[in-house]
Amino acid sequence: MTVALYADYIAELKSLFAELDRYPERFQTYTARFELAAAGNLVVYETRRRKGQTDSLYYGRSGATGANQQISQATAFAAIDRFFALGEFVALTGEAGARVEADTQYPHCAVNFSYRKKGQPVTRSTLMVFVAFNDEADALQYVSQAGDPSAFVIERPWRAEKSYEWK
Repeated sequence: MTVALYADYIAELKSLFAELDRYPERFQTYTARFELAAAGNLVVYETRRRKGQTDSLYYGRSGATGANQQISQATAFAAIDRFFALGEFVALTGEAGARVEADTQYPHCAVNFSYRKKGQPVTRSTLMVFVAFNDEADALQYVSQAGDPSAFVIERPWRAEKSYEWK
């Protein structure tokens, strides 16, 4: 089985995420939720703008205590940005029944992002879960050792009921 690789997709997503974080005024509307699970911990970056109102929430959950703790926007952004800076990515299909053991050695990030920049006629959105690796060799080894190959996206662009690339 050949798995689809997402380094190019993540590069675009990283750029948009940085632009949203630094220059939110360039966006007419947006809903962004990034949930990063890494090393047993969780970091969530969530922000939304509709009808001129912006709501944001940034928090982390320690794997040791299980307690949620509010964190700064800069801390949440830095964690997600480090994830996006890794070398290669694969995506999970989100299909019912398709499962892969969450390996805490590899960070996972659930991305639910929709936006419309000022002056653009349409909204773009994506809903995906990515697993990050140092390089393509690590990604391919991870996929080959996974119990269920149907858990990974093999064809791009990906469109399914519960996950999809930009649309």
